[in-house]
Formats: sequence, structure tokens, C-alpha cells
Amino acid sequence: MQQKPLILVTNDDGVNALGILHLSRIAMKFGDVYVIAPDKPQSGMGHAITINASLRLQKTSYHIGAMQEYSCSGTPVDCVKMAVNKLLPRKPDLVISGINHGSNSSINVIYSGTMSAAIEGSLEGTSAIGFSLNDYSFDADFSGTTLFIEKIITSVLKDKLPNGICLNVNFPKLTAEAIKGLKVCRQAKANWVEDFEERHDPHGKPYYWLTGKFINFEPDAEDTDEWALKEGYVTVVPTLHDLTAHNYINHLKNVL
Repeated sequence: MQQKPLILVTNDDGVNALGILHLSRIAMKFGDVYVIAPDKPQSGMGHAITINASLRLQKTSYHIGAMQEYSCSGTPVDCVKMAVNKLLPRKPDLVISGINHGSNSSINVIYSGTMSAAIEGSLEGTSAIGFSLNDYSFDADFSGTTLFIEKIITSVLKDKLPNGICLNVNFPKLTAEAIKGLKVCRQAKANWVEDFEERHDPHGKPYYWLTGKFINFEPDAEDTDEWALKEGYVTVVPTLHDLTAHNYINHLKNVL
């Protein structure tokens, strides 16, 4: 009898967030699902790991039908490391992260706990996908993502991703009927123009609150994720953990 795929599901919004509940239900159609996710929101944690504190696991019961599920006191990357090295009965066939409450397109992939969990999965030699919906509300409607997630998971389970590559998938805030389709594209060149707003606590002492504005430097580039999302498409960006500027190596050798 053929063994079912083992699928690890995680996120950065917490083990009981609506996005991960929706994602785990979809994943159960494809294999044996194990859920290990943070016990509290961990947005913006990037690839942080816990090295100066202990990690704690707690069995949970939010994901009906999962083989096992746990909340973890650490970061999204901690969750993947803990799952692969301690909890899972074998190496997963697929790591999926999300569905994030909010977009992780363009430069946001650098800061995203959702995508860092997927990248960690790829570092473990496993096909991995991060899913995000461009809706930051707690009660976001994820129903429009279902058919596209099923299509992408089916493809990745059939045609394993190359080592070191994961997929960054973002959904526009639209119904399934309104989404125009799926586009494979590149990450847009964009950045956050940030400010630290000074405020004062009841004792008059200053503290600072990070604010900022997202700037897309190429709004008309039709091969980017930002353009496609704006036009109503689901975007899929193949993403590497290798940050080497390969096209600059030979020049640097000549000047150093």
C-alpha cells in the first residue's frame, strides 16, 4: 500500500488563526497532516530562532483530522526545526506555511515569518510553499484561495521543487470568481520608507512606534508580483535562500 504524503503545516499568526485552520483542512485532502505552529502571533520575525530561552510544546485540538498538532513557544522557524528534528515520524514530503493574514509580496518576503518557515523547509531539503492573503483582518475570508491552493499542492507533490527553492504564493483580496487566474512572476523591487514615531507613556517617558509607507519602485512592470496582485491575479514567485549576488562575483574578484 502506497504511503500517504506527510505534510507539515505551520504559520506565523498562531496555531488557531483562521488562515492556518483553512490551510490544514485543504492539506488533509492530500496526506497525513501534522500541525506545529506558534502559540502566539509571530509576524515580522523573519528567520529568527530561539537560542537564549527554552522552547515549550503544548498539544492542541484546533485542527480536526490532523495526525498530531502542537503549539510552540518559539518562532515559525523554530516550529519547522522542532517538527523535522523531534516530532515527525519521518521527513515531511511537503512543508506549507500560512495562510498569512496579510501580503508577503515583494520585499516583505525578507521580514515574513510565514515565508521564513517555508524557506526553512526548503533548507531541510523538502518542497515548501508559503501562502498569504492580502487581507490583514482577523476574520479574513480565505474561501477564494481553496482551488488555487489545491492546484499548487497537487503540482508540487507531483513535481518536487529543486533543493533550495520554495514558492511564495500571494492572493488578492477577492472572491474565487473575481480572481483572474494565476501568474508565475518575479519579486517586485520595492521597499518600506520607515519612521519611528515618538510617543510618551503616562509617566512622560518617550517610546517609539514603527510606522512606514510601502513604495513600489516599478509599478508598471507586468512581470512582478505587485503588478499581478493589483490586477487581480494569484502570484507565485520561486524563492531562494541563497543571497549571493552571483552576477557581481567576477567584478569583485577583479577589484579586490
